[in-house]
Amino acid sequence: MTTYVALLRAINVGGRNSLPMKTLVGMFEALGCRNVRTYIQSGNVVFEASDALHRRLPKAVHDAIQKQCGFSVPVVTRSEAELEKVARAHHFAKRTQDPKALHVAFLADVPAKDRIALLDPKRSPPDEFKLIGRDLHLLMPNGVGSSKLTNVYLDAKLGTVSTLRNFATIQKLHAMCQG
Repeated sequence: MTTYVALLRAINVGGRNSLPMKTLVGMFEALGCRNVRTYIQSGNVVFEASDALHRRLPKAVHDAIQKQCGFSVPVVTRSEAELEKVARAHHFAKRTQDPKALHVAFLADVPAKDRIALLDPKRSPPDEFKLIGRDLHLLMPNGVGSSKLTNVYLDAKLGTVSTLRNFATIQKLHAMCQG
């Protein structure tokens, strides 16, 4: 069994897509995950699973939420090792004293090179980004709420699903993976 993190997009945000964490934990357990725990009410789940289960989990969780709750939620996962790389070395960490300016858009897949070229570095000044594998490191000095680097934009340009987390949440999830 390996420790993983599931990052669900757009649940319990702004009063829409309400999903109690107890229900979400139950879904993961019903699928065969162990040691399932959540962090805050916005779709962060730490769990243990076999590699085979992990590979099918994003679709299985999506389908379970669709069936039980009636709405569609994108699910992106990372292994403990993958999350650790991000938690220990955010690309822009040395550029700001404000950890609230640091975010990561976790992508479901590595985008094709021609799709990466569609990202406009001048779309949302003074925001900056750097793609590292399946993780888009973001520097958002004015906050995520004022940025034009939204999930909708990123999904459309990169041709994959994205979900953003702030650096403090990433570090907390990493600590939860450690025990």
